[in-house]
Amino acid sequence: MDLLRRSIHRLLRIDMTLSLAVLTLALCLTLSRSAHAMQIQEVTSPGGIKAWLVEAHENPLLALKFSFEGGNSQDPAGKEGLSNFLSAMLDEGAGDITSSDFQEQMESLAMRMRYEDSRDAFYGNFETLTENRDESAKLLKLALTKPRFDQDAVERIRGQLLANLVYSDRDPEKVAAKEWFSVAFAGHSYGRPSQGTDATVKGITRDDLEAYRKRNFARDTLKVVAVGDITPEQLGKLLDEVFGELAPKADLAPVAQTTPVKGSQEKWITMDVPQSVAVFGLPAMARKDPDFMAAFVLNQLVGGGGFASRLMEEVREKRGLAYSVYSYLQPFKHTSIFSGGVATRADAITQSLDLIRKELQQVADQGPTPDEWENAKKYLIGSYALRFDTNAKIASQLLGLMEDDFGPDYIEKRNGMIEALTLEDAKRVAKRLLATDNLIVTIVGQPATATADKKG
Repeated sequence: MDLLRRSIHRLLRIDMTLSLAVLTLALCLTLSRSAHAMQIQEVTSPGGIKAWLVEAHENPLLALKFSFEGGNSQDPAGKEGLSNFLSAMLDEGAGDITSSDFQEQMESLAMRMRYEDSRDAFYGNFETLTENRDESAKLLKLALTKPRFDQDAVERIRGQLLANLVYSDRDPEKVAAKEWFSVAFAGHSYGRPSQGTDATVKGITRDDLEAYRKRNFARDTLKVVAVGDITPEQLGKLLDEVFGELAPKADLAPVAQTTPVKGSQEKWITMDVPQSVAVFGLPAMARKDPDFMAAFVLNQLVGGGGFASRLMEEVREKRGLAYSVYSYLQPFKHTSIFSGGVATRADAITQSLDLIRKELQQVADQGPTPDEWENAKKYLIGSYALRFDTNAKIASQLLGLMEDDFGPDYIEKRNGMIEALTLEDAKRVAKRLLATDNLIVTIVGQPATATADKKG
């Protein structure tokens, strides 16, 4: 009988998963529209919970994306990796439903629920069919308000996280990035390992998980975006049902505003890998800084535009020094950075970094060329609609705007803001952003001399 029940559930899971996949694709196609055509509604539930809504009733599917302020910057000292641990535990049983039964109910409802943490926020992603919305919402509520944290599930997830740490410690790109933050933000929560260490992950208990949940999951820092088949009235009811029993106010530890340490620094981590990897970075402008948008365009032409960027042209295309080279602009809640990376053979890493420094300094001193500037602006303006061509992208973009305290009208204004930027703006902001006096670099790999010795 038990075998028959499992077989039925397996067939049901396959059928419902296929149904959800088909409907997801259909909704994505439906929402493949210009960002300017979206109608974004601001909804307030009867209980006072606010959300943004994009209605799309063509297909019976709802996507919900939400966040709580905090993220792994709220991990207590000595408990690094706690937020990441929690993100893997919230679908492992809740209320009176054990882990295996919880997973089975999720699959029978064809609902999706996953969580992730960042340095500044804890994120939830939820998808459901309209016909199963109420039952799926009950599971979501239980996961957020009454997770079980059974010891067997805790130990199973702990084992997975420890295995991930072993893998990460063998990945030169991940090691270089982790070391960069450690150097740049020494003494700050941003400088601590977001996934924890072997020792801290082993020391996390179910009480730690529950304490983090209680402190951080609260209505005052909650941000919610809904996209799909739901009306404002229905969404208001769902918001109160899922989030209404959370604490009214989070108990967050203060996180100081910070900037990367001043002064040029370079740190080498020896690792026996085929190629060397370097991460480099500088302080940057906050998201609400008037110069942020100009810095955003500058990043596109410097290293964010793939083969159309200056670093790729100079380092890879002209000289063949690197397999990959890139840059990005990353604003956090308590700092902002311009960062990038390069991967190449050991005997070319120093030359590649020297060329990167030279190009950054040249843009800082002279600014971009008129063609570079206009091409970067045109690309960023023309490609903006692609950020809204699926329900998941729409939800992510809107949630990001909510977290940065922008209104829905930002979408209409954004391209005009880029269009208005002048070459003079570019030159002024380049001097502020790209001077290499404070460039921090971390390198993982074998020194060139060690490589030469092996060949000999």
